[in-house]
Amino acid sequence: MSGHDSKYFSTTKKGEIPELKEELNSQYKDKRKDAVKKVIAAMTVGKDVSSLFTDVLNCMQTENLELKKLVYLYLINYAKSQPDLAILAVNTFVKDTQDPNPLIRALAVRTMGCIRVDKITEYLCDPLERCLKDDDPYVRKTAAICVAKLYDINAELVEDRGFLEGLKDLISDNNPMVVANAIAALAEIQDNSSKPIFVITSNILTKLLTALNECTEWGQVFILDALSKYKAADAREAENIVERVTPRLQHANSAVVLSAVKMILQQMELITSPDVIRNLCKKMAPPLVTLLSAESEIQYVALRNINLIVQRRPTILAHEIKVFFCKYNDPIYVKMEKLEIMIKLASDRNIDQVLLEFKEYATEVDVDFVRKAVRAIGRCAIKLERAAERCISVLLELIKIKVNYVVQEAIIVIKDIFRRYPNTYESIIATLCESLDTLDEPEAKASMIWIIGEYAERIDNADELLESFLESFPEEPAQVQLQLLTATVKLFLKKPTEGPQQMIQVVLNNATVETDNPDLRDRAYIYWRLLSTDPEAAKDVVLAEKPVISDDSNQYDSSLLDELLANIATLSSVYHKPPETFITRVRTVQRTEEEEFPDGIESGYAETSSTLVSDGVSSSQPTSTTNATTKPPSASPAPVPDLLDLMGLDGGDNNAIVSVDQPATDAGPPLPVLLPAASGQGLEISAQLIRRDGQIFYSLMFENNTNIPLDGFMIQFNKNTFGLAAGGPLQVPQIQPGTSSRTLLPMVLFQNIAPGPPNSLLQVAVKNNQQPVWYFNDRLSLLVLFTEDGRMERSTFLETWKSLPDSNEVSKDIAGIVINNVETTIERLGSSNMFFIAKRKNGNQEVLYLSSKIPKQIPFLIELTAVIGIPGLKCAIKSPSPEMAPLFFEALETLLGA
Repeated sequence: MSGHDSKYFSTTKKGEIPELKEELNSQYKDKRKDAVKKVIAAMTVGKDVSSLFTDVLNCMQTENLELKKLVYLYLINYAKSQPDLAILAVNTFVKDTQDPNPLIRALAVRTMGCIRVDKITEYLCDPLERCLKDDDPYVRKTAAICVAKLYDINAELVEDRGFLEGLKDLISDNNPMVVANAIAALAEIQDNSSKPIFVITSNILTKLLTALNECTEWGQVFILDALSKYKAADAREAENIVERVTPRLQHANSAVVLSAVKMILQQMELITSPDVIRNLCKKMAPPLVTLLSAESEIQYVALRNINLIVQRRPTILAHEIKVFFCKYNDPIYVKMEKLEIMIKLASDRNIDQVLLEFKEYATEVDVDFVRKAVRAIGRCAIKLERAAERCISVLLELIKIKVNYVVQEAIIVIKDIFRRYPNTYESIIATLCESLDTLDEPEAKASMIWIIGEYAERIDNADELLESFLESFPEEPAQVQLQLLTATVKLFLKKPTEGPQQMIQVVLNNATVETDNPDLRDRAYIYWRLLSTDPEAAKDVVLAEKPVISDDSNQYDSSLLDELLANIATLSSVYHKPPETFITRVRTVQRTEEEEFPDGIESGYAETSSTLVSDGVSSSQPTSTTNATTKPPSASPAPVPDLLDLMGLDGGDNNAIVSVDQPATDAGPPLPVLLPAASGQGLEISAQLIRRDGQIFYSLMFENNTNIPLDGFMIQFNKNTFGLAAGGPLQVPQIQPGTSSRTLLPMVLFQNIAPGPPNSLLQVAVKNNQQPVWYFNDRLSLLVLFTEDGRMERSTFLETWKSLPDSNEVSKDIAGIVINNVETTIERLGSSNMFFIAKRKNGNQEVLYLSSKIPKQIPFLIELTAVIGIPGLKCAIKSPSPEMAPLFFEALETLLGA
């Protein structure tokens, strides 16, 4: 619409639909065109104008390109709700694909691809085949994208009609934009397919590099993304590819620059010449620096990507640290990212400049930024041993300014510095003790108490200092209580005089009798028994030498960093998460099939002794693992970050590891196979979360197909949305060859919660004495979390529904579910703790109201709308936690779609 068309959005009068109907059927072309514009305006602001479908459809037969575009726009929006009527437009579409005007031909094929109605797809094939071979490049490039859309609706049809071969032929097209769109379509199809669809050969590589110079900027992005997945045969080929791509670094579009950087970084892994790598690092620095002069939002994206790049190649920006100094008018999110990168680039050569900056930031007005700056000084001290003394001097200067939150943050980081450099900087403890009265934050208090306990023998009045904290022991947070308990025991062991003896008695009494915190109580009982039975053993345990902490500025492990770098210039590199952890684009049909046929779950052997098994979560990245099953891999395995660092059993906190005890059997239905025997070197693991008598269990079956007995089983769960962890020992006896053992593992919630948006991923690691660690992925369904106390009274339901804002309501149309009997459905929902409240009729529709609840007393108020016997269910929920809605819909589909 033109700038004068805003008038179409201003009308609010009633009785508008009959008037529009009349105008749409007018004999005057201008009147019909105005009417269609009004319809589009009404549709844009959310009004339902689907009743005008046939009238708008009649306006398709026109030579006016603007009117045709408007009608096509309307069709795309409403064809799904009116599939039978949409078929009436097919003849016009087919006719338009043969129009002399290439714009109309392209518009017709594009619109047909956007109308996601199965009945129309079969009519799309012949026009699409013609358009893929059209004389006009604009039509060909539009048709290429249409193939990807059609594949998403009906993959088999695309393969049967040979459209994939047609797309591959377009890679040789003489028009670079057609090549770029063909590449984009093939990449999209590959992401949605479990089979290898698009593999770049040396012949295709040459064509892509040629087209790269002549494409539009977005075409270049598509081609560069495809090239980044190509693995060069040797260092020479990698150098040639990089040489052809390097000019893209000078492009004005930031997306092209980042895609070129991604591609060059991937190929640099194969280049062996130090001189070539050094030159490439020099060439990549200026374009990355240039990105930081763009708008704040682009700066933020660039900084998040640079954060990853400097973890792999710090030399690229080692001499450019000044560009990351914060400006007074930078938004807070940009400042925070710049701080992170400055820590990573800090070195003995530039630390004085960096510390001056950090000291300046620590006097700013934004409290969160100040805290981060103070913590950054501490992290630099931990990272750079020769600069540690200078960092501590700056921290002491900041403590002297007596700003409360600065002092508290400084004490927290100094505790870490003491851990990094034991017996080196303890002379500053006296200065820290002067600020004791100002501490009011749990982490700062806990840090100060740790320092007093750790160095009690060097602090003359350590007992008095600790005693000042003991007065408020019952009111303190758990973190402070635990630290007080340990510090008091340390003091007693180092100075077993009358004062500490009385203090230890008071603390142990408070921590065992007066508390309801099980962690605190258990630790107190352990100390009590140690002290009463063997004080020397207590010294060995409590006063044991602490492991020296290390620099955490490069916080991602190598495999995760590889995956994130392979996704530079995508959301993955902004979130710093692999795509499969936040993309819901995975084909649900495929996932359901894998649940029904669990033996088809793919696995691969990693280069280490551990093996990672994917549960079919889609990823856009290629994998170098070897297939362990006959079914082709659907995706590269999801990485398991920091999951089994603790499984080495040679250090770290092993609280979450549970070992073998007496077996507990669980006879029940067959469980889905999560680790096939082919992937587990003969060990097959089947598992599923279940709810029984108000308790969550992990039902597991281990089948030994090896030639040796297996024993010493241990299990651990990675951080997950609900902090699900083992609540007791894994009871599995020795399993003889050719036998199996089934067990129930009690689970507890909210132990190790993963940050970020809720998702259903549950990453599990299992170990035994004879084999390496096995990793596999399971799914965490809300069905096992719905509690037995989720039933509401009608009045409570109504009040709660009204009290929650409209923004907390989320709805979804679930196409595949058929409700045949209301009572049976209510019964099935009730068996999973979704409780029936009321029902009503709305025309021919049944509307059910139910309630459920998950732990932490989070209720779900549910409205289900369906026509009996007709596929399709509309579900609306209201909850204080609307972000849980996708997980709820997934659980509902699992329950009613089963």
